Formats: sequence, C-alpha cells, structure tokens
Amino acid sequence: MTTQNLGQQDSVGNPDGQALSSADHIELARARSAHNYAPLPVVISEGRGAWVTDVEGKRYLDCLAGYSAMNFGHHNPELLATAHAQLDRVTLTSRAFHNDQFGPWVADLADMVGKQKVLPMNTGAEAVETGIKVARKWGYEVKGVPENQATIVVAGANFHGRTTTIISFSSDPEARTGFGPYTPGFRSVPYGDAAAIEEAIDHTTVAVLIEPVQGEAGVIVPPADYLPRVRELCDDHHVLFIADEVQAGLGRTGTIRACEHTGVVPDAYLFGKALGGGVLPVSAMVADEDVLGVIQPGQHGSTFGGNPFAGAVGRTVVRMLTEGPYLENARKLGEVLRRRLDALVGEGVVSARSIGLWAGVDVDPALASGKELCRRLAEHGVLVKDTHGSTVRMSPPLVISEDDLNWGLDRFAEVLAELRDEKN
Repeated sequence: MTTQNLGQQDSVGNPDGQALSSADHIELARARSAHNYAPLPVVISEGRGAWVTDVEGKRYLDCLAGYSAMNFGHHNPELLATAHAQLDRVTLTSRAFHNDQFGPWVADLADMVGKQKVLPMNTGAEAVETGIKVARKWGYEVKGVPENQATIVVAGANFHGRTTTIISFSSDPEARTGFGPYTPGFRSVPYGDAAAIEEAIDHTTVAVLIEPVQGEAGVIVPPADYLPRVRELCDDHHVLFIADEVQAGLGRTGTIRACEHTGVVPDAYLFGKALGGGVLPVSAMVADEDVLGVIQPGQHGSTFGGNPFAGAVGRTVVRMLTEGPYLENARKLGEVLRRRLDALVGEGVVSARSIGLWAGVDVDPALASGKELCRRLAEHGVLVKDTHGSTVRMSPPLVISEDDLNWGLDRFAEVLAELRDEKN
C-alpha cells in the first residue's frame, strides 16, 4: 500500500475492510506527521494494566507508563467508570462559570498535599509556566524585587517542558538549539549542589525551581541533604522553593510527593501526568494563599484548565492515591527493581539508580546505545525508553505485579546476555 493511499484511509482500516498493519501505520505516521519524535516500531492498539497489545496481537509489558502519566495502569476500571459517568453529564464549561466538580477537586488536591490553593492547568509544561509567572509576580508584589529584574535559579540537566521560556534554561542542545532568542531571567547551577544555589541567589531571586528527582536526566536522585539545604536557603533569602513533581510525584517514588523522602515541604508543587489518570491531560500548581493569592482575575488561565471532566477524574486520582494500594506497591516492588538491577551491574550494566518504581540504567556503550537496547527489549516484549546515549529509564505502572516485573527484568537480562555474546 503506497503512502498516498495510506493517507486516504480512515483510522479503522483500508477500503476493503482489512485493518492496517504495523508497517502501514508506521509508514503513514512517518509520511504525514512532523518528525518531532523517533518512536520504536511498535503500534499499540489496546492496553490492560501493565500490558499493551499491538495491531497484530503481540503483547508487551509497558515499563514506561507514559512517562508516569499511566501510573494507575491502562484501562483502570475506577478511572474509566468516573470518565464514562462524567462524559454523560458535562465535559467543559470554561472557568467563566462554576462547575460541580471543580470546588471538590481543588479542595481534595490541596488537602492531600497540605496546601491551601490550587491553580489548575492541563499539561506539565503549563504547570511550570504557571510556577514561573506566579513566582515573578510574587517577587514584585511581595518580596519587592524591582520590576522586570526577577531571576529564578534552576538546575542543569533539568527537564521542565519544551515551551520557549522553559527551553531557555535547558542544557539539552536538542531541546534548545535553533529556538532562540531565549527568555532571560534564569540562572542555572549544577543539580545536587546546594552551595552553587546559595552563590546564585541575590536580591533579585524570586524562586528556586528544581525537580526533587531528575527524570529525563536518567532518574538522578540528589544527595539526602540537598533538598533540606535548598529549603533552608530559600527561607534565609525570602525565596520561593518550587518543586516540579510532574514526573516524580503522585506515587512514582512510593510517596505522594517525592519531596517526602527527605521531609521537605516546598512553597509550591507542580503536578501533572498522573494527575489525569492517563485519561486526559491535567496539571496544577498547588501552594498557599500567600503565594497563589498574587494572581487576580484575567492575569492567568486556561480554557480547559479545571474543566468538569478533568475535575471528576482528578478527584478519583486523589482518592486512589490516598485509599488505594498504589504507594505500597511502588515501595514494595521498588525494592525488587533495585535488587534485580544491582545484580546486573558488571553484566552489561555500568550503574543503576532507582527510587520507588523508577529507575535509570546506564548500559555499557560498548554493548549498545540506549536506543538499540530499547529496540531489542521491544523485540522481547518489554517497552522502555532511552535517554542521553546509553541510559534507559524504567517506570512501570504502579499496578504491575511482582511476577510481571520479574518477567520484564528477566528479559532485560536476556538482552544484555545476547549483546555480550555478540561482542565476543
């Protein structure tokens, strides 16, 4: 089937009623979509729990979970029941009016993390942009920073999104190069280095914006004293501490907030991904009145932010996190994940880092690139994602069973053994 013909087909199949093959779907996507991703040659059509199935019926263990957006697994019955019920009622009103899901949802979310206020958006990048705007306005109105001089301290190797403002303080050349001119007002220092943050802070600093665990960088867990020291510095210099928990939060590390591991309470949390339960994009900035109170009507908003469909799903996510087994499963199986990966060090794995059900694995580059390893794992029925050369990330849904996790790690060991044999 030619690309031209493929472009004329509907999403079900071709005119004679035959469904498109994986190769057809891939050809169509390559021909008709922008090349801003380089996906593995897997075409998923269904998902249940930690497993997905492609259009030919082959099953894969999903060990990426939509970069943590699918923390509760595919086709989660609680989330689907909520979504179906709300679809029959009302999905969008805009914030020009109240809706009956909004108030209960923001109250539940704020209470879950011990804050007073919620500013809802849609994507993680929008939550980060919200944090930047709020911090600057707080700096001018509360701290007294001279207008248009506010600075925010960030960490190198960060990933906060891909908007023009956010990539202005990215150190990733793929995300940044070719998109200037860049937004000023950011000072980047090495991640995990509290002394560098202290040196970067001055009278213009309104916030320190960091990930409690850096995901895109390869699941980098900072030293145990790092976040507490950042909290102290922010207190000493009247600076907001904003934690980007878009990937790290909502159960991924075995706690609702990754900051809990060190007992730190930032001034503001940024949530996304899992907040929408894998059903729709939902994000939020959560903080107290003295921070979010600087935003007045007309100064920031979103047509879809806080819509009733998102509110209904978001309320169910909060309930599942506070009442369900997800956190305990992440902690319990996180120990299995760590033990199994540690055993592979020296067997093709150079080093591995993990926290909860989240791991970054550095593979010997002499064996394979991260992309090649992911391709080989997909052939063995396991889906993971590479980052930065020979590093791969694992973030299976929090509903995964111990047997399935071990099955996936067995396949990981098999692929490494195959690669070692090929090199010998």
